[in-house]
Amino acid sequence: MARTRALLVVAAALAAAAAAIGTAHGASYTVGAPAGSWDLRTNYTLWASGVTFRVGDQLVFKYPRAAHNVLEVSRADHDACSSASPLNAFSTGDDVVPLPAGGVTRYFICGVPGHCDNGMKLAVRVQAGAPGAAAAPSPPVATGAAPRAALPPMSAARAPTAAMPPVSSPASAGVDGSLVGLVLSAVVASLMAFC
Repeated sequence: MARTRALLVVAAALAAAAAAIGTAHGASYTVGAPAGSWDLRTNYTLWASGVTFRVGDQLVFKYPRAAHNVLEVSRADHDACSSASPLNAFSTGDDVVPLPAGGVTRYFICGVPGHCDNGMKLAVRVQAGAPGAAAAPSPPVATGAAPRAALPPMSAARAPTAAMPPVSSPASAGVDGSLVGLVLSAVVASLMAFC
């Protein structure tokens, strides 16, 4: 009886650890997917209306480096398609933008002349709340691939600021894998002690 109770406690601890690892990270959204990307053909207002963005999620902007870029701007600059005072600038063609704060709207445009005026602008409302706290986002726009890290964000003074790797980067995957391995080792050791 005591062994059964101990095994149930260990199993519950393992399930809790696995659930914590699975919900600690938000979703990754490729902007414009599945039908488009960061391009002149995608309707970003329509695309964003089909997604509920939450704290911990991240945006991935995919585009040809020679053709586009991504500028995070103020609402006024978004509405006016002005690239004169960007808050952040990205240009890798595979840019990852974390959404660490909720209750805010983030604004993005393409800074190539004429592109914003022709529809390359995106407003993303980030809901308040912890990652994994609400229902899962709609599957058609979530990506499973681990994107590469983006350029470091720029501060208002245009000086590079430190950037954390995206939550789905290979570096964080190794940490998660180590934690899972450690928990599984503890479970195996506990089971061996009771047998």
